[in-house]
Amino acid sequence: MGEHTGLVVLPLFAVLTLDASAGQLGVLRAVGQAPILVLSLFAGAWVDRWRTRTVMVLTDAGRALALGAAAAAGLFGWLGLPALFVIAFAVGALSVFFDVAYQASVVRLVQRDQLVRGNSALEGSRSAAQIGGPALGGALVSLLSAPIAAASSALFFALSFLSIRRIRGAESIPGRLERPPRVWRRIHEGLRFVVSDAVLRTVCLASAAFQFSFAALMTVYLLFLPRELHLSGTAVGLALAATGPGALLGSVLAARLPNRFGYGPVLVAAAVLGDGVFLCVPALHGSAAVTVLALLVVNFVFGVGGQLVNVAVMAVRQTVTPDGMQGRAAATITFVGMGLSPLGSLLGGFLAEEWGSRTSLLATAAGMLLSPVVMASSPLARLGRTLPVT
Repeated sequence: MGEHTGLVVLPLFAVLTLDASAGQLGVLRAVGQAPILVLSLFAGAWVDRWRTRTVMVLTDAGRALALGAAAAAGLFGWLGLPALFVIAFAVGALSVFFDVAYQASVVRLVQRDQLVRGNSALEGSRSAAQIGGPALGGALVSLLSAPIAAASSALFFALSFLSIRRIRGAESIPGRLERPPRVWRRIHEGLRFVVSDAVLRTVCLASAAFQFSFAALMTVYLLFLPRELHLSGTAVGLALAATGPGALLGSVLAARLPNRFGYGPVLVAAAVLGDGVFLCVPALHGSAAVTVLALLVVNFVFGVGGQLVNVAVMAVRQTVTPDGMQGRAAATITFVGMGLSPLGSLLGGFLAEEWGSRTSLLATAAGMLLSPVVMASSPLARLGRTLPVT
């Protein structure tokens, strides 16, 4: 809830309150995503040697404090664009460490034959947050104020901090050496492992193609909805929230479809469905109820396809990766896959200024289809109902 509320609050505050331009919104999103490029590999090398619970608790506390500071600054009228950039970078940096630890924690807490069901359950709970987070964030910005919305995000991170602290399950940590290799050597080992594996290498390339195009699309999308379709903050949040129910359904399907049709076919089909649906958005006009309904359908379908891909890919990665390499493998894929997101956000802002939001939306939506093309032409598409275990 904290994450998905915050993802809507900061951009909407910039657009609706500070009247940020397309280029400024692109910079704001790029600043929030820059830590992925800068810190992911270090996070992976670090997480592999620490309890994931400790990492997640500390980063939740940090995000609560950062957004709490944003709320206080907003109440005193200090929350301008420079302050938003600082907050976005801080939250993004802490999120990098949390996400790497989150992915590695699953393997340490459950058996390998439970990974698909475990990931499905966890992603299902995250999908529930996708339902309420964007709608709540948009409503709070529209009805109350950006500082109140930021405070709600801080509260959710504080609740997450308290919840994760209560985990008492035994966590198996890979053995620590008395003199562990230097961080650069551990990073190199992770990079070499991912590059040498054909399946993981494909996951990296497909993720990079998707995340770059998706970052560009979302920058344009967050401009297109309020300015071109004249939707309120509440309507924007509601439209984005439709991803949540779709992702919830995707989580349920991800626990069943790969065992019936095979991981490869499900991955490719889900990516085509989820990414291709955005090609319909540029055809929408006006702010009538039918437009909002169409946006709900688009985001719902995107949620189903995207979550199917997320859960299946995570299970594939966790299964083929040794325990002592989980953090570094996750971080390497995050680095390669999402490292281009800041550039995508900047490109989205540039295209919106040069081409207009409607044409830019069509171009970036088409770019997202590069991801299923990469998967379809790789060994990933040939994975069957069972996964190779390392």
